[in-house]
Amino acid sequence: MTKRSIPILAVLFAAALLASCASKPPVIPEDASAMELIQRAQEASDRSDWAAAIIYYETARERFGSDPSVLVTCEYETAFIHYKQGKYALAEEEFLALIAKYESPEGASLPPRYLILARKVLPTVREKMGKPAETIGPSTTN
Repeated sequence: MTKRSIPILAVLFAAALLASCASKPPVIPEDASAMELIQRAQEASDRSDWAAAIIYYETARERFGSDPSVLVTCEYETAFIHYKQGKYALAEEEFLALIAKYESPEGASLPPRYLILARKVLPTVREKMGKPAETIGPSTTN
């Protein structure tokens, strides 16, 4: 081994290490329940594997989107992931859409926790965007 081959081997080793850390799309069982998908999404999110988490949430929405509780859970969590990723404009749009859903006639039947959380996170999202937090509007400050 020459002195010249050592840096080349180091670069190749680092590249192989990075490639092995790359996230693979999750294999999602066809019979997974909504709660299983949401749990797996939360576990992926806890590992900062945002892509896998979003895939799980999207799958839960596709399979169980007729359940309003599952739908708002996935919508909130996806918006929160976008916030954590620094995708503030997208997160703001998603939080506002979620809040609007709660303000619609169907909103009374939805679990209140996601409305409360969206209203708490939205001012922070707006501040990160350089917007005043107060611009949320009177219907979202209740």
